[in-house]
This record gives sequence, C-alpha cells and structure tokens, in this order.
Amino acid sequence: MNTQDRNIIHVDMDAFYASIEERKDPRLKSKPLIVAKDPRKTGGRGVVATANYKARKYGVHSAMSAMKALELCPNAVFRFSGFDLYRSVSNQIHEIFHEYTEIIEYVALDEAYLDVSNNKKHITDPIQVARMIQNEIWQATHLTCSVGVSYNKFLAKEASDYAKPVGITVIEKRDALEFLEKLPIEKFRGVGKKTVPKMHDLNINNGQDLLQWSQMDLIKHFGKFGYVLYERARGVDNRPVEYQRVRKSIGKERTFGPAIDNQTQVDDALQKIAAMVVKAMDDKKKHGKTLVLKIRYADFSTFTKRATFDNYIKNNAEEYFGLANDLLIDMPDITKGVRLLGITITNLDDLSYENIVLPLFN
Repeated sequence: MNTQDRNIIHVDMDAFYASIEERKDPRLKSKPLIVAKDPRKTGGRGVVATANYKARKYGVHSAMSAMKALELCPNAVFRFSGFDLYRSVSNQIHEIFHEYTEIIEYVALDEAYLDVSNNKKHITDPIQVARMIQNEIWQATHLTCSVGVSYNKFLAKEASDYAKPVGITVIEKRDALEFLEKLPIEKFRGVGKKTVPKMHDLNINNGQDLLQWSQMDLIKHFGKFGYVLYERARGVDNRPVEYQRVRKSIGKERTFGPAIDNQTQVDDALQKIAAMVVKAMDDKKKHGKTLVLKIRYADFSTFTKRATFDNYIKNNAEEYFGLANDLLIDMPDITKGVRLLGITITNLDDLSYENIVLPLFN
C-alpha cells in the first residue's frame, strides 16, 4: 500500500486520569481537579499527573509541581487513586482497539495510533471506524476521547488535538495543505519553545511561510529537523504505525555495600542517579513521559513504582529527583536498609517532539 493511502486513527483520551477520578466521584466534575497527592499533606512534595479542563484554565498542567498547581488554583481538589487503577482502565481501552486492528502503536496509557487501512471489521470508511471506537470506549468505560483521522500519523495527531474534548476531526489529503498553511508555527508538532524565536527571526510564522523555504535552507538552519519540517509542511509523513516496536528506556542504577538506611543518604544517591540519567537522556536527545523508581532492600526484596504524565518530563536532575522522591513515599521504610536504587525514563520520544494543542481556524 502507498504510504499516502493509509487510514490512520489517533485516539487521545480526554484528561484521562482526571476523568477516571470524576467517574469515581461525580461531585468532582463541577470542580477544578488536579490529579496529584495533596501538597498540603506531603510537605509540599508531589507532581501533577494531569488536571481536568476547569483546572487547566488556571494554568495547571502535567509535570508541574503540586505546590505550584496549588498556588495557581487554590480552590482545586487533589485526588490520586494510583497508576494500578489507571492502567487497568487503559487495558480495557486497549482491548477495544484490538477488536479493530493489531497494528497499534501505544504512546502512553491514554494515547495510541491505529492503522485501520485493512481492519478486522472490513469497514472501508475510517471515519465510521473512529466513531465506533469512540462510542465503544464510552459504553465500556464512561470516559470520552478525542479522535483524529488522516492518511498519516503526523496529521492524525494534529487532528485529535484540534477538537478536544470529545471530538472527531478528519484531515483528508485534499484539505491537508489548507490546514497546515493556516497553522501558527508554534503549533506545529515538534517546534518547541526554543525553536519558536528562531522561526520568528526568520519570518516563519505559520505553515504558509514554512512552505516558501527550500529543503536545503531549512536543514542549514535547523539540522536534521529541517528535513522533517520540509516534509511536514507539505503533509508528508511516511512513518508506519510501529506496532512491533520494542519499548525503549534509559536508566541508571547504583548498588550500595554496605546498605544505606537514612533519608540523607538516599537523597544524596537519588540526586547523583538523577544527574546521570539526565546526561544519558541528553546524549541520546530523548525525553519521556514515564519515570520509574526501583529500590532493592537489604533482604533483597525489590520494588518499582512509576509515574506517567500527559506531557514530557523535563530533562532536569531536580525534576527527576523530585519525582523519584515522590514515588519513594509509597515504598517500604528505608530504615530496613537499601542495597540498590535506580531511576529509569520510559515512553521515550525525540527531543524535537512535544505535545501541542491546536486552536486551528479560529
């Protein structure tokens, strides 16, 4: 099949963790809700996993410190039921995906690409498939999702962002250029905060401006990303849905002999490990959405806990240390002696990519 003739669906759950909490306690729907441990009960520690749309209006977002979120939205309600619950709901949704296709690329617990070009139900209209998936997720979980439909992954992702929440947006080949020409350059997926000023300095303010540049000139100014920009401005993205992709991760561990057994020693070790992970992430030019803390005790019992966010975690040692320390709260008492500590980042992507919401055609 021609890569430009694929039918790709991008499914993105709406404020996933927050919606699960609202389902659990419907009274929360009328309030600004932040999914994190209440910083007033943790001594200011904790990080936001996500927030409902009422809380987002105050500037609260994923990976922000819970204390900062409280400052922005003092009337917010904090809830965190744990990733075991969120993962179990995610598994329900994944089962629905598999009713339609096996070509599924999971981006996070709440987000996936599906290639439905030759789907199990033999439906030729991808819009019908998208509506059926959206409806089936609602019937099974009473949670909503936004769905983008297009002929490649890049445009399917942009489409799902366009009409959140509870939207279905279709970008057909004949409409792609008009869609992209009007798109502000800062809304192009992959154009991060550091790149935007450089774009503006070059008088590249939207997709139409980007189209005027040659491939060689874009590569000259933006390196390899210039090639990606040239392709994306023209609605080209030949990447397949990577359903056989092995999930990659970057992490570091330290083993202690003798075992360490107080908070000062643990904090010192976690800070050093966090710095090592940041260097490795920077070297690989990656960032990720999930941080995993691993701890092995003197009796060789081993535990892991993870935190997954809507947005990419900043490649910052202090950020990693804070998240790891937050996860440590739910681990067994360190006074029994710690033999090993480790921090791993998963759900990786290239640094050139970040989550962007698209207020297109305003």
